[in-house]
Amino acid sequence: MLSDKDKKQIAQKGISEEKLREEFEQFKTGFPFLKLEGAAAAGKGIYVPTDEERDKYIRTWQEYKDEGHRIVKFVPASGAASRMFKNMFAFLNGDHDKPETDFEKEFFAGIKKFAFHKALCDKCKQNNGKSLKEMLEAGEYKAIVANMLNGEGLNYGQLPKGLLLFHNYDDGPRTPMEEHLVEAALYASSNGEAHVHFTVSHEHMDLFKAKVAEKVGKYEKRFGVKYDITFSEQKPSTDTVAVNPDNTPFRNEDGSLLFRPGGHGALIENLNEIDADIVFIKNIDNVVPDRLKGDTVTYKQLIAGVLVTLQKKAFEYLRVLDSGTYNHEKLEEIIRFLQRDLCCRKPDIKELEDADLVIYLRKKLNRPMRVCGMVKNVGEPGGGPFLTYNQDGTISLQILESSQIDQSNEEYVSMFKQGTHFNPVDLVCATKDYKGKPFNLPDYVDKTTGFISSKSKNGRDLKALELPGLWNGSMSDWNTVFVEVPLSTFNPVKTVNDLLREQHQ
Repeated sequence: MLSDKDKKQIAQKGISEEKLREEFEQFKTGFPFLKLEGAAAAGKGIYVPTDEERDKYIRTWQEYKDEGHRIVKFVPASGAASRMFKNMFAFLNGDHDKPETDFEKEFFAGIKKFAFHKALCDKCKQNNGKSLKEMLEAGEYKAIVANMLNGEGLNYGQLPKGLLLFHNYDDGPRTPMEEHLVEAALYASSNGEAHVHFTVSHEHMDLFKAKVAEKVGKYEKRFGVKYDITFSEQKPSTDTVAVNPDNTPFRNEDGSLLFRPGGHGALIENLNEIDADIVFIKNIDNVVPDRLKGDTVTYKQLIAGVLVTLQKKAFEYLRVLDSGTYNHEKLEEIIRFLQRDLCCRKPDIKELEDADLVIYLRKKLNRPMRVCGMVKNVGEPGGGPFLTYNQDGTISLQILESSQIDQSNEEYVSMFKQGTHFNPVDLVCATKDYKGKPFNLPDYVDKTTGFISSKSKNGRDLKALELPGLWNGSMSDWNTVFVEVPLSTFNPVKTVNDLLREQHQ
């Protein structure tokens, strides 16, 4: 039963009582596991272009850009860097004063290679009166880490990942935010403009805006483009309620309901507000220095070329269906396109009369479209590409997380573990219909693909509700195509020592 205080709290967040009741019910019923047909692989749901095809699609993308379409680079950037430094926080708060674990030893052995080395040295001088080198010689390891993580130092333990110094250059170190500006100029600009949208947490918004304002002129001058940089925050209305292990509402010390961010699936609302013909989506930490950007630029253009080619064909077929001037042979051609090129199959399609077939084809063609880069699986964490049964009985390509798979089903678990590819969050999306009208993206979310996770707050166990992931269930009812891209396009930074990898030096 909701109290008046509860009702006031949810009204302030923009959450309806009906939505809240649905969430409480979901905790009780759980979410159904997905029915899988099989893992996608090269030639079975994953397209592997030849060199000739790759070059053709890149030319197609260049021509599309020259036509003056609006292209936006959408970068989820709200994550704090705290998880990146988990091991170094453990060292700072631990009992030992010298590096003991392999991680700690690697960090201090490579400390001069970090792009933030000079900034850290300056903080050491400012706060301890010694250079970083002198502090290392004196064995003051914890003081060095404190200067990196704490507020009086670089404050890297609290900053967003997008504002850390990642890569060294002759003209000074760069943040991931800057690397995304460079990428936007290289493959996502048109009409002399590069549109970049960052989703940022509320507490980091001012910092982000200030850093962008400080740096943007440098890259406009270098690449001869005008940047249009916008920001948004995850909407409070997408937060989800938490419950106790017995599914009763979890309440804070003051008696209020506890709400938590609903995961990256909440960003479908932010994406829905982007006015663009084509949107690239890529995580904030998956960037490389300029010397390695060649493959990234090549394959981003490739998957974009595939997308606009497929979209053009889908639009042509929709206009044919609108015209009413088609025969059964034409419908068969459209079915082949839907099944072969868009990887969407309806096992009982032959049972449909032509009138029902047209309704079905129109519904499947007239929806958002995305092309996703897939890299070969080398044991990195990430969603897997699968052929999955949908609510309407069709089979299509989906990106799944392990939490969406029934762990008691040995066949499915084996499919997931033995999958040849995984998704590095490398997407290009088309979010307008064939008449130029934006799709309402929340209409295409499969709400049954969320999941429940176990968390705790102040020592108390709780259950949290995760919304369908942005590139998982939130895009479930999109036309989806997978294209193999090289592993060199995937270089995430999950821990600070990842910055010591050759790809980030």
